[in-house]
Amino acid sequence: MVELVKFVLSHLVDHPDQLSIKEIEGETTTVYEITAAKSDLGKIIGKQGKIINSVREVVRAAASKDSNKKIQIEVI
Repeated sequence: MVELVKFVLSHLVDHPDQLSIKEIEGETTTVYEITAAKSDLGKIIGKQGKIINSVREVVRAAASKDSNKKIQIEVI
């Protein structure tokens, strides 16, 4: 899943080398923490959060085939 998130977001940002994604697995939830350059945060979030919400939907759809865990994506 980390590769999927990184692939999608690296095509959106100006500085893909500063993009990092940390995976934290819990018993029922997996959290992906995204950190990027300050100038790229707006591109990741999008107007009214539309881009990050779309990324969340894609990742949840891909993860639903693999396991029953909940997926959260947080931008830090």
